[in-house]
Amino acid sequence: MICPACGFENIQGEDNCENCGADLRASDIPAPSNSFEARLVAAPLAALRAPQPTTTTLDATIAEAVRLMQEASVGCLVVEGEGAVRGILTERDCVLKLDQAGLDGMTVAQIMTPDPVVLGPDDSLAVAINKMAVGGFRHIPLVENGRATGIVSARDLFRYILDTID
Repeated sequence: MICPACGFENIQGEDNCENCGADLRASDIPAPSNSFEARLVAAPLAALRAPQPTTTTLDATIAEAVRLMQEASVGCLVVEGEGAVRGILTERDCVLKLDQAGLDGMTVAQIMTPDPVVLGPDDSLAVAINKMAVGGFRHIPLVENGRATGIVSARDLFRYILDTID
C-alpha cells in the first residue's frame, strides 16, 4: 500500500506508514462510483446481524477445534486469549497446514492465522468486501472493546447484497 502522504510503499495491511507514520487505515476504504456501491458504503456491518462467533482457546487441540466446528456447523473459530482476539482458525487452515501424521497433540496456536483482520459493527459492508478481496479470506471477526461479538462471512455479505438488489 502506497502512503498518500509520502509515497512510501508499505506492506499491505499496515495501519501506519513505516516511513512517515501517517494513518493508512482509511486509505483503502472504497469510494462509491454508483448508487449500488453507495449503499454498500453506507450500510454498516451491524445490518447483517452477524451471529455470535464460536470461539476456542490457543491451547485447545486441533482435534477439539475440528470437533467444535463440526458440532456448531461453522467454517471458522475465533481464537481468544487474555481477553482479546488472538487469531482465527478456519477450515482452510486445517486443510493446508495439517499433515495427518502431525495431528495428534497439535494446538490451535500452531496452525491458526494470528492477528486476523477484524472490523467493528459500524464499519461498512464495502470495507468488509474490500478487505476480503484484498486479503483472500472469507471470514472477518467483528470486535468491540477487544472482544469478538460476531463473525461475518462472504456468504453473509452475498446474501445481504442479493436481498437488497432492486
